[in-house]
Amino acid sequence: MRIAVFGAGSIGCLIGGSLLARGNDVVLIGREQVGAEIAEYGLTVSDLEGRRETIPADKVPYSLTPDAVAGCDVILLTVKCTDTRNAAEEIARHAGKDTVIYSLQNGVGNTPILREVLKGYPVVAAMVAFNALWMGEGRFHRATDAGLVLGKHPASHQLARLLKQSHIATTIASDMQAVLWGKLCLNLNNAINVLSDLPLKRQLERRNYRRVLAACVEEALAVMRAKNIEPAKIGKVSPKYIPSILNLPDPVFKLVAGSMMKMDDNARSSMWEDLQKGREPEIDYLNGRIAEEGDRLKIATPANAKITQLVKEAFAKGVSPKMSGQELLDAITPEV
Repeated sequence: MRIAVFGAGSIGCLIGGSLLARGNDVVLIGREQVGAEIAEYGLTVSDLEGRRETIPADKVPYSLTPDAVAGCDVILLTVKCTDTRNAAEEIARHAGKDTVIYSLQNGVGNTPILREVLKGYPVVAAMVAFNALWMGEGRFHRATDAGLVLGKHPASHQLARLLKQSHIATTIASDMQAVLWGKLCLNLNNAINVLSDLPLKRQLERRNYRRVLAACVEEALAVMRAKNIEPAKIGKVSPKYIPSILNLPDPVFKLVAGSMMKMDDNARSSMWEDLQKGREPEIDYLNGRIAEEGDRLKIATPANAKITQLVKEAFAKGVSPKMSGQELLDAITPEV
């Protein structure tokens, strides 16, 4: 199985590097900055369990151009949501019609765009549940203990086997809509992480930040109920219980959360990384999507709408406002 990783950023390099370390036939397609770093230092993948493997630069097939997808059996699409349509158009130019495209992206709206552009191609939804960090010097680190979920397709079983052999826990699900909406509940914190400018662990240990996230998740659940979507459990807890857990006092939350998730002290959200690197935020596909659906369904979503506004302001200025939990809580609370 020849695999192209289209969008070699933090997630793409971690997955692609893990597959390469096991001798799989993989080509990475990404930007010049990442390629130059890998050319100088090689590609290192590591995780919070202590694994660390380096692939020498001359053993890392890396392309700056999308024509490298030609001849691949599978494409793992890991570009930002903002680049989905452009990536699909490039795939249509260069990939064969039997190439299977897996969307390993945030949000819930990527596969419809891919299927619209890539008519006749097999497009499969997938979900990345773990956090990846670009550490510099060609190192990409898995900072949480979750894995991947692939949608059903004949190619998924072989791909899942290769991923599991590469130290990436992988399962196959039949209802990927439920999985993606469940993941969206977790991704609503990406924006809060940007606005706090704290490592994820420190941010989540502070109740007021969690209360903001709980409000965002409550709104998302209301939208899902209106759309008759039952979000899937991501990790060890059902999304419907997330707000109650988030609202727990700090000492109780630490006890409960400690048994549910493992996280590096330096883990950050992908949106925080986007701000540092001057990239566009995915906010319209996360909190913004909830606010948009709320408007359409006549469901109040003030928390997600305000968070979306604040993130756009932060990206326009190129710097986090470093808001405290109380400041964020005040910002999302409508004046009476």
